[in-house]
Amino acid sequence: MEERRRSKRMELDAKIMVKRLDEDTAEEIIIEIVDISKTGAGFNCKTPLTIGAIYEAYLTIWTKEVIHCFIEIVRIEKKTDTFAYGGIFVGMPEMDMKRIETYETIETANGNI
Repeated sequence: MEERRRSKRMELDAKIMVKRLDEDTAEEIIIEIVDISKTGAGFNCKTPLTIGAIYEAYLTIWTKEVIHCFIEIVRIEKKTDTFAYGGIFVGMPEMDMKRIETYETIETANGNI
């Protein structure tokens, strides 16, 4: 299969809290990040989310800093007991993108990716 991603993806052991922007409900759920790049993230979640919807997220990165961002769901795959999602970051500040890019540089230099 041809790789179509513009940025290299990395694994990151982190959790984020999300809530949908176009609904009044403020239910927050925890999801598991399976890969991340400066342009988006792949994650698993037991709660069904909607493709095309934009969710507010608080991403805890490896430095324990929290990045406030917005994720648009662009891919959904049903697994046995969970869903696998792909999302792109919407309007992420350049400074936060650089934090993720820095992690990629460190991991590449260490030979982990």
